[in-house]
Amino acid sequence: MIDPLKIIEKYYPFGSEAHYVLLEHCEEVRDKALSIALKHPELNLDLKFIVEASLLHDIGIFLCDAPRIFCHGVHLYVEHGYLGADLLRKENMERHALVCERHTGVGLSLETIIKNNMPLPHRDMLPVSMEEKLICYADKFFSKTKLGKEHSLEHIRTSLAHFDEAGVKVFDEWQMLFEPEKSL
Repeated sequence: MIDPLKIIEKYYPFGSEAHYVLLEHCEEVRDKALSIALKHPELNLDLKFIVEASLLHDIGIFLCDAPRIFCHGVHLYVEHGYLGADLLRKENMERHALVCERHTGVGLSLETIIKNNMPLPHRDMLPVSMEEKLICYADKFFSKTKLGKEHSLEHIRTSLAHFDEAGVKVFDEWQMLFEPEKSL
């Protein structure tokens, strides 16, 4: 059995500011994803995996230069997904690694990575499984700099629109799938 907290503490000293920020954020994402999953038994989602992967989806942030969240690595923040995936692959957790790699924005296509000259491996990093999509969706509602506050749909759409309208469309499709009652 996987213990996400032991894996987190392998990279984040218990009681450190970075540990606190990571865990608080990931618990918010976990709680939202799990709440949605429980409302949709017809999707036959893997609840245990959702809990584990939600807690681990941002494991790579400590490798990035993000002082506002107490991370002082050398990489750009946009790299945290694939860096976290690399860490989890070393733990033989491929399925969890894919969540790390695929949760940035609403996922990143190879075309987007190349077009924007992003410092990322050249491959599609788009959520595929329903669990990946749900965790990615839930993650959009919470930031690591404003813990305890859930973003509105309008805020999320505006943030995604800064990159491209295609991301807003994907988010809206997920919103209709996971939380149609919040539809505008």
